[in-house]
Amino acid sequence: MADPAAGADAADGGHPRHRLDPILQRPVPFSIAALLAAADEAEFAFVRDAVELSDSTLSKQSSALEAAGYVSVRKGFVGKYPRTWLSMTKRGRAAFAAHLEALREIAG
Repeated sequence: MADPAAGADAADGGHPRHRLDPILQRPVPFSIAALLAAADEAEFAFVRDAVELSDSTLSKQSSALEAAGYVSVRKGFVGKYPRTWLSMTKRGRAAFAAHLEALREIAG
């Protein structure tokens, strides 16, 4: 006979681990998203230093987050110097919030 509690879990989406975002499960994209979720926009160098990444790693990870629709990348100049800014999209903020909620449910 089937366990009634198991049926209830299946009806409401099962274990919260199934709602973890595959992109945000990795530590580097999660760290970038966490930093950007707390700001409207952050300069590339600030994110690089805060998350302790190389330029190359941040570039690769921010491109992957941009391809997923989670991060917006804006390029411009400050005086003569090129700059890059990163920001979370609405989709990225929603995905991050859902991922955190699933983690809270698992931990709770």
